[in-house]
Amino acid sequence: MTPTQIAALIAAGAFVLLVVLVAIPLVKLGRTLDEATIAIRKAHENSDPLFTGANTTLTHVNTQLERVDGITANAKTVSGNVSALSSLFTATLGGPLVKTAAFSYGVSKALRARRKRKQEPVGRHSRRKGGRK
Repeated sequence: MTPTQIAALIAAGAFVLLVVLVAIPLVKLGRTLDEATIAIRKAHENSDPLFTGANTTLTHVNTQLERVDGITANAKTVSGNVSALSSLFTATLGGPLVKTAAFSYGVSKALRARRKRKQEPVGRHSRRKGGRK
């Protein structure tokens, strides 16, 4: 064998070794991709019950929201009625109640002033506080 043939044999052996070393990771990568494909298929198959459950849940939530909308509309109507009733009460009884309260306050103040004058000794009325000097 000539030195050129020996060098060619060494180069061929190195090339075979390189192909084997590169083939091992490629085979492992292929297995990994196969497992990933299987996992994706299983996830796809198991997603139908999940979506069905989510759809059922959303239907129940929509039903409850419709009930809440009804309750809110009724509460709005009640608050409007209460507002109208309080406005009616204020319009019909508010004015007379204020006048009655003012009248009773004035009468009680006049009675207190009269009692106070009766308790003062005679002759001191000209020196009262707040009176004319």
